[in-house]
Amino acid sequence: MNVNLYGTQGKWVMVDLGLTFADPGYPGVELILPDLSFIEERAEDLLGVVLTHGHEDHIGAIPYLATDLGVPLYATRFTAALIQGKLDEEGISDKVDLRIIENEGSFQLGPFGFTYVPLAHSIPEGNALLIETPYGRIFHTGDWKIDKEPLLGIPSTAEELTAIGDKGILALVCDSTNVFNEEASGSEADVRKGLDEVIGACKARVLVTTFASNAARLQTLGEVAQDTGRKLCVAGRSLDRIIRVAKASGYLKNFPPLIDVDTAMKLPPRDVMIIATGGQGEARAALSRIAFDSHPIKLSAGDTVVFSSKQIPGNEIAIGRIQNALAAKRIDMVTDRQAEVHVSGHPGRPELAAMYKWIRPEIILPVHGELRHMAEQARFAKAEGIARGIVQSNGTLVRLAPEGPKAIGQERVGRLVLDGDVILPADGSTMNERRRVGLYGYIGVTVALDKADRLKGEPSLQLQGLPVEEDREDFLADACEAAAEAVAKGVKGGGRDESRLKEAVRLAVRRRATSWTGKKPVVEVSIIRV
Repeated sequence: MNVNLYGTQGKWVMVDLGLTFADPGYPGVELILPDLSFIEERAEDLLGVVLTHGHEDHIGAIPYLATDLGVPLYATRFTAALIQGKLDEEGISDKVDLRIIENEGSFQLGPFGFTYVPLAHSIPEGNALLIETPYGRIFHTGDWKIDKEPLLGIPSTAEELTAIGDKGILALVCDSTNVFNEEASGSEADVRKGLDEVIGACKARVLVTTFASNAARLQTLGEVAQDTGRKLCVAGRSLDRIIRVAKASGYLKNFPPLIDVDTAMKLPPRDVMIIATGGQGEARAALSRIAFDSHPIKLSAGDTVVFSSKQIPGNEIAIGRIQNALAAKRIDMVTDRQAEVHVSGHPGRPELAAMYKWIRPEIILPVHGELRHMAEQARFAKAEGIARGIVQSNGTLVRLAPEGPKAIGQERVGRLVLDGDVILPADGSTMNERRRVGLYGYIGVTVALDKADRLKGEPSLQLQGLPVEEDREDFLADACEAAAEAVAKGVKGGGRDESRLKEAVRLAVRRRATSWTGKKPVVEVSIIRV
């Protein structure tokens, strides 16, 4: 969920505007958005949003937040095409000023100058940004790796990056994701060899799951399908979109023709290879639906599923659920632990060391990773000769120059959730209530009183999620009795204060629920006067 802000001379620019995906701590929510309160309060001084590349964690929040920011967006052609598709889906294309910058192009935003610097990544047009400011030049890497045999695009050479460093770099703002990896990430060409070997040995139907946005991997899989004599089918809307945009932008030129699902299922299994979304365990993605027999594509014993992606921390349970379902069908599975079927799009330590050597910054500012990754990159960079560095947390306001780096403040940051069509605080009342109901259950109590404030009939109770299955009727009778006693006591004490009466009933019912279950459910009380 990348959002970076650079400020100088009272003006600001934003680099990237991404989202992340919800975990079980956000019930009923799929997408998490960044809280932009800091820059929204300074919206008149925000000059634009500059996008490094087209992954969701860098552009995904644009359809939900760009109109509120009200500034132009800048992106290279492929990234802009992905953004345009999102804007069209939301029906806001006419409300967002999206400007295309050519590869390696430059432009000016107030006191900031920007130049796109191509770097290898797992998506076309992965770019670093060379940012010119009155106080020095920043090299913001975005997501990157070194790939000596890239399949899509032409990254900057060592000589070109050295030339950038020769002109002086104040700060290197650098991807930290794979800093603990002692080896380089490897080339996409190596993946082709690994996939050729694995898929070439398969005797039945093969399904390969990967990130839809990994267009370089799609190019590899197209070549592997041809290498192994298989017709290619794709399953997943996001795959269709990426392939369409990539072709329209001049990529995937030799991608093989695709067959539809019906044709794929009619062909001999040995003649088919399927690319599907859902390798991270996403419940609504194609692989999950295939695993649980709710998709037109059917797999059976002896077929193979290849996970051509890295398991993202936090997704283990969701991925395991799908893998267990596939195992129950006696489907073979291959991951990057068994064969070279995936390489990362982020730099390991040898690649970081090479970038330090080329760029030679005065300051290292690690980004993109958890705090332990950023702290480790700061240590590694110092050992490699970068004398100054700083490890920031989300919201840290860092002065890079003059007399930097120095943390000079901690600003409000946080998370928003997209709940249906509404954007809410991730820790606001709605989400907190939903979490409490999910954890503790819910009891609704309705009490009817006559004009003399006497109980008219028994209280009515409704339960949700309370662990009293076998004792439900007995519990309801006991809780009703507690509610009635609370009403009687409240009326004797002068029950015209309705809020006090409600609270007395609420506490009485919750105490009874706690004695039965050990839980403190959410209890709501309604009083009806008849």
